[in-house]
Amino acid sequence: MGGNEGAGRPDLSALRIDDGARGSGGGGRFWRVFAVVVGVAVILAGATAALMGRRPVVEVSAARAAGDGGGAALLNASGYVTPRRRATVAAKITARVVDVLIDEGMEVAEGQVLARLDDSDAQRRLVAARTSRDATAAAIANLEVNLANAERELKRQQDLESGGIVSVEALDAARTTAESLRAQIAAAREQVRAADAQIAVAQQDVDNCTVRAPFAGVVVSKDAQVGEMVSPISAGGGFTRTGIATIVDMASIETEVDVNESYIARVVPGQRVEAVLDAYPDWRIPSRVRTVIPTADRQKATVKVRISFDKLDPRILPDMGVKVTFLADEKGGAQAAPRALIPPSSVRQSDGKQFVFVERDGALERRAITVGSTRGPDVEVLGGVAVGDRVVVAGPDDLRDGEKVRVR
Repeated sequence: MGGNEGAGRPDLSALRIDDGARGSGGGGRFWRVFAVVVGVAVILAGATAALMGRRPVVEVSAARAAGDGGGAALLNASGYVTPRRRATVAAKITARVVDVLIDEGMEVAEGQVLARLDDSDAQRRLVAARTSRDATAAAIANLEVNLANAERELKRQQDLESGGIVSVEALDAARTTAESLRAQIAAAREQVRAADAQIAVAQQDVDNCTVRAPFAGVVVSKDAQVGEMVSPISAGGGFTRTGIATIVDMASIETEVDVNESYIARVVPGQRVEAVLDAYPDWRIPSRVRTVIPTADRQKATVKVRISFDKLDPRILPDMGVKVTFLADEKGGAQAAPRALIPPSSVRQSDGKQFVFVERDGALERRAITVGSTRGPDVEVLGGVAVGDRVVVAGPDDLRDGEKVRVR
């Protein structure tokens, strides 16, 4: 009976995990995790090596020589290109535009017709003035016929009065008639002169309906269209135009700059100037000071200086921005001319010292430099950089001496 009870109980010993099996399963998971970690490490190491092998990209610019005829820079200023002769051509009368014969960019000669206005009213006034003049002139002819007859009558009365046939009263009446006719003829002739003046006024009104160019130049603005009303005075916010077109004499192009009055003593008429247009930063235009306007602006504390270009060029357009450098005379300049010109973006600073990176054969070389004055968009380098050296103008901030780089 005791044996039967033992056979009926569950055998819990069969549920135990063999020590060998436990050791074999745990070891497999360990090696799988280890393999994954090693793979990730290899991938990260490869990516790091690839990143470390990638060279930084930089932009370079070659240092240029300063102009052969340039002296030392005394002063820099900025301003605008402006013409001495510029006019917005307007009509002298109020009328409707019937024809516009110009467009922007067109060259026009002096006296060339720009536009025509409606002259129908002026033409009618001209016809009326001529008709009045002709009527007065015809009346003069009639008065002259009557005067000739009165003078004959006066001659007969004088002969009769000398013979004692007629009275003195009859003679005086004949004389009065002749003199009255002479006075009427004189008055009629003055009326003809007045009518001629009215004709001239009416003709001028007709001529005013034709708008002409006051001087030779280029049309830079077309301000009126066919069908619009134009007037010599503003309409106070209405739809009436005050101008037909704007003309610029391109032969009078020059530069106007404001110079601080503290430095105006450095500027004299005839002084050599180097101008650089904002639109063409690499183009240096030889110029000279034409005049210093003899008045100052008290609000800005500046004096206007007008500068003439040595040679005009079609690329120079009105209202372009320009930067100018006033140059010292070659004879008296104590400063030496700059050895090289580089862009300002290439100059870097560290601990208060200026330096540049020079690229040579794909490697960087750090050089300390001595910077002089500004020459237009560039700066002059008095030492540290030679003409032709390729300086870095753009690139990462953490560049190092001797670092390999790739030039964009």
